Amino acid sequence: MKNDMSRRFHTRVITNIIYSTIFACLVDLFLVTNLTMLGEYAVEQGKEGSLQTVFYHPDSIIILLYVLGGIATFSVTFLLLQRKSMNYITRLSSAIQNISEGDLNTVVEVIGDDEFSAMAANLNKMVADIRQLMDKEREAERTKNELITNVAHDLRTPLTSIIGYLELLSGPASLTSEMKKKYLDITYTKAKRLEKLIEDLFGFTKLNYGKVSMKVSKVDIVKLLSQLLEEFYPNFMDKNLAYELQSDVPAKTISADGNLLARLFDNLINNAIKYGAEGKKILVKIQSGESIVTVSVTNYGYVIPKDELPLLFEKFYRVEQSRSTNTGGTGLGLAIAKNIVDMHGGTIGVTSDLNGTVFTVRLQVDFDINKEHFGELGGRHEY
Repeated sequence: MKNDMSRRFHTRVITNIIYSTIFACLVDLFLVTNLTMLGEYAVEQGKEGSLQTVFYHPDSIIILLYVLGGIATFSVTFLLLQRKSMNYITRLSSAIQNISEGDLNTVVEVIGDDEFSAMAANLNKMVADIRQLMDKEREAERTKNELITNVAHDLRTPLTSIIGYLELLSGPASLTSEMKKKYLDITYTKAKRLEKLIEDLFGFTKLNYGKVSMKVSKVDIVKLLSQLLEEFYPNFMDKNLAYELQSDVPAKTISADGNLLARLFDNLINNAIKYGAEGKKILVKIQSGESIVTVSVTNYGYVIPKDELPLLFEKFYRVEQSRSTNTGGTGLGLAIAKNIVDMHGGTIGVTSDLNGTVFTVRLQVDFDINKEHFGELGGRHEY
């Protein structure tokens, strides 16, 4: 492509040189012929001393004037033929000057199909890339500030409660054993919540701002989900929830990072427990396909408005009814889940109606890590 454009440009320049040379020669020939005829006519009329007779027998000075006239004619003609390209170069130079001064709204019209038009196209692309990079930097700065604000808010609430109850326990006021136990239980609950917040923040930072080193192996997803549900048994009992695992196969092995999958479904099940307590049941369903495995986690609690469904996987987002002490969190659980699914080349979606809120994950059976992206930004971390 570059060679073709360069060839066309050089061909155009050579063509203009030929045209200019031919035109200069014609002009010189016209002048020589006509001035010589004028000199010959003056001699025939007996005007030996007139100016015209000088051109009848031209000396070296007259020849030099002819040569200089030809050069001048060639130069003017060539400049006129190259005027369009020179004006384009001037516009390119002006655009580069504006960009260097910080004007990133500069756009050069791409005209023709040569090296200059390629330069204009590359210049426009460079400006667009710089604008995009600056937008990303602004977004990163905004996200960082948002992260700091949310971290400060989410960590301060349980920490304030912990400090308050510890002050009561260590204060001069005499407390009964029952009150001490109650305050200790509350403090322990708040401390566990604080631990979960920190774990979510740490995990999200690793996934979103670093390249996680995935350790892909063969994982029995039926066994994995069965074990996770058993581990959540105390949580189910605490919320008075029943749970059920349905699978159309007794076992299904897929290629994936077992630890990341455990974190993915841990977040989805934990989310279902927090927001599905009113439904009294959690359903986990596995459907096995030849190349895709589909896992759905369903709770029968609060119905999420349709306009809020696309926002659930955004970091820090929480539906209004989840902003309570019992269910509140960093709003990172589903963002982490989506990031893990993306790393595995899968998809995650959600629906919510009177039949339940269903989070559906589709994963490849044979996942090839060499064909997938690790994460959004650079760095390397391991779980």
